Amino acid sequence: SIDVLWQPFLLGPIYQDAGYGGSPNLIAPAKAAYMWADIGRRASSRGIGFVRPKVFPQRSIAAARAVLGLGADQRPAFTRAVFCETFVSGRDIAEPDVIASAARAAGLDPEQILANTSDPAIKQELFSAVERAKAHGIFGAPSFTTSDGTLFWGDDRLDDAFLWERKAQ
Repeated sequence: SIDVLWQPFLLGPIYQDAGYGGSPNLIAPAKAAYMWADIGRRASSRGIGFVRPKVFPQRSIAAARAVLGLGADQRPAFTRAVFCETFVSGRDIAEPDVIASAARAAGLDPEQILANTSDPAIKQELFSAVERAKAHGIFGAPSFTTSDGTLFWGDDRLDDAFLWERKAQ
């Protein structure tokens, strides 16, 4: 069995350190067009709807803080609900009502989730999470690190990360 820890972090500071003004996927029009088409194809192949969000990249600070206030067992459902708000419904996750909607969809208390977004200890934990991501060499999301520190990037590399981890065990 392989344990997975859903760990939020912010890409903005990582991109900023790399000299990007935003998502590197949006720098070239051809790359941006490919990214949106690819996301749509991948969602469709998985039976998931897809709407290109009006705002991208979105400010994900509140969502990341909300996740950090959750137990490990609650993080996957809430994270999926946040992604659905963004990429299925096209809503902006910087808005508190969208975070509350994701909480309800995940069966969580919206008031507690929103309280997590302003908790000083959680704010500090998010800074620490960004520093850990940088220390691991993470440059995009999703990223996966195995117990031996090997980095895999992209949702299409999850199976590779699992195979690598199984060999390490």
